[in-house]
Amino acid sequence: MLRAEGVVVGYPGGPAVLTGASLAAAPERRVALLGANGSGKTTLLQCLAGALRPADGRVTLDGQPLAHTRAALRAHRRRIQLVLQDPDDQLFSADVTQDVSFGPLNLGLSDDDARARTDEALALLGIAHLAARPTHQLSFGERKRVALAGAVAMRPDVLLLDEPTAGLDPAGVSDLLATLAGLHAGIVLATHDVDLALAWADDVAVVLDGHVTQGPPSLLGDEVLLRAAQLRRPWPLELAARLGLAGAPRDLDQVLALLPDGIRQ
Repeated sequence: MLRAEGVVVGYPGGPAVLTGASLAAAPERRVALLGANGSGKTTLLQCLAGALRPADGRVTLDGQPLAHTRAALRAHRRRIQLVLQDPDDQLFSADVTQDVSFGPLNLGLSDDDARARTDEALALLGIAHLAARPTHQLSFGERKRVALAGAVAMRPDVLLLDEPTAGLDPAGVSDLLATLAGLHAGIVLATHDVDLALAWADDVAVVLDGHVTQGPPSLLGDEVLLRAAQLRRPWPLELAARLGLAGAPRDLDQVLALLPDGIRQ
């Protein structure tokens, strides 16, 4: 279990971005993290990854507080991996194989074991054919997949993904979500896409005024919360509300299932 507990954090010369934010990410559960631009989604992910040290509050993994020492952070990053929104912030090696294998090699694995992890990650992300390609020759979507493959190769317990669908076309989004569904890791995914959050997540977390409200996907039916967070209600919940249907449908099939038999036929 990865947790942020009452985290307070800001940047030099400015006010605190998070003023008591808490979030829980359980093994093999999917959390969608939502909020307006500048609300603190990326800051919270960086705290969970150990990249930022809170001024107050704490981050815990399996109940143990994260210490910001070199050894503790190294151990933390074996289990928790952050993938940034812009893949160019993470890709630095000459070709795809070198980039994806960097993390496993730095774990002290043998060349054979690191290569096995690299090949596994490339296959999972559907980019094995890019193994020898220079990273600067990749498309934006391919670079996103390579950055994610580098994190997957570490076999983390929790993946922290900052706007992974941004800049992808609909087919790319579908492929990415299918890939994530095959991973045995907890996932915290920051996004502005409320429809994706409703359909995909086990839990949703909304960042507002430095705090986090976390709950089931039906939380996205809370109009007061969404309006304050500059978000809209997902279309299945909006349609159900306008039709006077009871329940919290998450997709078209669930909306149709709520309709009276006569209308559905």
